[in-house]
Amino acid sequence: MAFTDTEIAEVHEAVRQNGECADLYKLGLIYSTGDGADYVQAHMWFNLAASRGSEAAKDCRRELADAMSKDEIAQAQRLAREWLSVARH
Repeated sequence: MAFTDTEIAEVHEAVRQNGECADLYKLGLIYSTGDGADYVQAHMWFNLAASRGSEAAKDCRRELADAMSKDEIAQAQRLAREWLSVARH
C-alpha cells in the first residue's frame, strides 16, 4: 500500500486538527509500509489508535512488536505518551 505525499500531509493535518482514531490508524499504516518504513513511528500511531478503540490498530501494533526490539517498543510508547501530553484531542 503506497501513499502519496499529498495523502500523507492530509492525514498529518487531520491528526493535528482532531486526532480521530481512523487518522491515527492511517498514520500507523503509512509509517509501517514502503521502503522508508519506520516501525517506531508506526507503533506509536497504532498505539494511539488502539487507545481510542481501534481493534485493527491493536492487531497491527502486536505484529510490529514482534519485529521490534524492546528498546524500540519503549521508544514508541514514550513518543505516544509525549504526543498525548501535548495533543488536546
